Amino acid sequence: MSRKYKFWDDERLYFISYAVVHWIDVFIRVDYKYELLECWKYCCKDKGLEIYGWCIMPSHVHMIIGTNKDKLEDIVRDMKSYTSRRMRKAIQEHPQESRREWMLWMMERAGRKNGNNNNFQFWQQHNQPIELNTNKLMDQTLEYIHNNPVESGFVDVPEEWLFSSSRDYAGRPGLLDIKFIE
Repeated sequence: MSRKYKFWDDERLYFISYAVVHWIDVFIRVDYKYELLECWKYCCKDKGLEIYGWCIMPSHVHMIIGTNKDKLEDIVRDMKSYTSRRMRKAIQEHPQESRREWMLWMMERAGRKNGNNNNFQFWQQHNQPIELNTNKLMDQTLEYIHNNPVESGFVDVPEEWLFSSSRDYAGRPGLLDIKFIE
């Protein structure tokens, strides 16, 4: 792995982005987005994850994170593993999931091809952490995260996207307790 894509200092904030294997649009269902939020809440409570910015898109996630307990490297590893198991179960049990067989087949196929997994892979392997070591970089990254749904044509302004911290930063109630970048 490249030197620039590692968690080097747990005292810093990092931008991470991770995607579903094959960029499958799993998060078009609201139920799955809420399931992911519950997983993040668990990681915040039990692992010390601190979330400063976030956005759930149909096939990927962007976050600005820090820690007050466990190492970020361990938190992200455990978070992706935990959410993978929870999302697999959610897909298997969703009564209206018309793409169930196809999605699970794609994820099982990806898992069989990857020796790091046990015959199932929900997330792509990498998350490419980027240390946010200046205020300008933090502001630019937060703006990028919040504008992702706008650039994708889902909403006109960032705070209209329910599944993002842009609502919190706009003074509106959000879905997740976050820490604000000051």
